[in-house]
Amino acid sequence: MSQIKPIKTEADHKKVVNRLQALIEMDEATMPQHLSDELSVLATLLEAYEAIHFPIEKADPVSIIEFHMDQRGITRSDLKFCIGSAKKVSEVLRGKRPLTLKMIRSLDKNLNIPSELLIDHSNTGLPNNDQNIDWDKFPVSELASKGFLKDRRDPKDYSEELMRELIRDAGGEENIPVPLFRQSLSTRQNSKTDIYALQAWCFFVLAEVRNLDLDGKYKTGIVDKDFLRTVARLSTDPKGPSKAKEFLSQKGIALVYAPHLPKTFLDGAAMMTREGVPVVGMTIRYDRLDNFWFCLLHELVHIGWHLENGKGYFVDDFNLNNAEQDASWEKESEADSLAQNALIPLEIWDKFKNSKLSSLDKVYKIATEASVHPAVVAGRFRRETGNYRILSNHVGDGEVRRHFK
Repeated sequence: MSQIKPIKTEADHKKVVNRLQALIEMDEATMPQHLSDELSVLATLLEAYEAIHFPIEKADPVSIIEFHMDQRGITRSDLKFCIGSAKKVSEVLRGKRPLTLKMIRSLDKNLNIPSELLIDHSNTGLPNNDQNIDWDKFPVSELASKGFLKDRRDPKDYSEELMRELIRDAGGEENIPVPLFRQSLSTRQNSKTDIYALQAWCFFVLAEVRNLDLDGKYKTGIVDKDFLRTVARLSTDPKGPSKAKEFLSQKGIALVYAPHLPKTFLDGAAMMTREGVPVVGMTIRYDRLDNFWFCLLHELVHIGWHLENGKGYFVDDFNLNNAEQDASWEKESEADSLAQNALIPLEIWDKFKNSKLSSLDKVYKIATEASVHPAVVAGRFRRETGNYRILSNHVGDGEVRRHFK
């Protein structure tokens, strides 16, 4: 072939095939270099042309499984170990049930059926699971029942797929503030916490924020003591929780309510999205004004003082005390103190706390001078005395969650 040309027609294709066959039949040891180069170039041209005009269709997963069953004597009973019940095996082989990632991993690991052959055509490959995450430990059914998941697939079968979708919506694994499943997420975490449930809750909050259209853009340094006092004064408004959400949105800070999940022991959290949006997540597990305002201010302190370069996050269970924590309690203590003094300045608290006024009179005197809701003051008296039987009708019970529906 004196001149190599692109393959454009079937005639060109036939000519190249014949020429290649002739070259291949020659003795490679004595083949001149120019013919060896011609062989190489023609093979490349042929491969490119046939990839477009004669594509090899990928076999469907069922055909691949059946091939391995036939060639290696794999039985339906063997498949049951990887796929589940006999019913599921039957549905998979009849094309009525798609393979899940969990099934594919098990078929690869236990029956040596290559996972790359079983992945759906739309997939780029089996997702890595380098951290050996047990996806079934996520409370996926609970997430689905609370509306945390957009996908309606059965959570019992598709735990990994559903959680990967939630993590992707939250910004992706590489953008989560801390490595997945680090056992100590913050200093105020209950030792009985289900780490999978806690992470799932955080993913949902981050995903929710990325769907919000905040009214302003966050400026580093904006959350200072004056900022905290401004937020604290909003507590006097009958729509205080809603007003706080609106105010924070104007400053580029997201306030998200997400119901707590079993075994999370969680009141609130402070985080940053991958886009640098500060987030206060709240469970409102105690639907009381005193708890809401203290939790909100506490998490804002974490955002203003403790989220270094927008990284890391804090999760808080306010039922824990100093004695249950380690040396890293310092930041939590600082957040408690700054939040407490933002709600009720120390000079106002000291002025009335030891007075001879009745407890209820003290509550309203302090609330008036501090420009905060009386529930905030009542809650502080209860915490400091450790007596949660007093002032129980004055902490704003049932007055928070309705603002977030």
